[in-house]
Amino acid sequence: MPEEQVLVIERSVYEQAGQFHGLTFDVEHYKNAIFAAGVPRFIPRSQAESNPGFKQIIPYVIMACEGKILSYIRGKRAGETRLVAKRSIGIGGHINPTDDMPLFNSDFYDTYLAAVQREVNEEVTIESPYRNQLVALLNDDSNEVGQVHLGIVHLWQLDSPQVSRREQMITQMEFLPRQQLESLREQMETWSQLCFDALPSITGR
Repeated sequence: MPEEQVLVIERSVYEQAGQFHGLTFDVEHYKNAIFAAGVPRFIPRSQAESNPGFKQIIPYVIMACEGKILSYIRGKRAGETRLVAKRSIGIGGHINPTDDMPLFNSDFYDTYLAAVQREVNEEVTIESPYRNQLVALLNDDSNEVGQVHLGIVHLWQLDSPQVSRREQMITQMEFLPRQQLESLREQMETWSQLCFDALPSITGR
């Protein structure tokens, strides 16, 4: 079976755009740098995971409805074994190539958005209208997972909490109020902790 290919940029692109820890809300600046013609490309996942010279681009979709945030725990079937049993408030994963994904043109960001939709649909079923907004970039070089990933944080505002799981690795999924999530913060993966701390800026409330 051919090895999985994942979307990356060279770390130098991220560094030239401006290094940061946690979240940055300077979305347009980083979006323009990441999706510039010729910058994003696919490489084998084994190479991307072991080489911090690359940053894997990971959409991280936070779903909100009626003031609550979707949360779940990653089960034993999770693709990223380093995150098993961690609570998360973000859905997403690696972007893989498809036949209709041209990398080197000015419309690649739109193609990326379609890939985000496919990625989310592989993990959950959403039976509600929603609004998709790119709200932040997320970086954490303090651990080995974060060193080779760069998160693009999306906020999906759902009209109703009609979300069900597709992936077996998703367990205990439910919309929770912020106060309850606060008591669960220490159980969260690092990216979710960073996003939780910034929820007022992410959701605008």
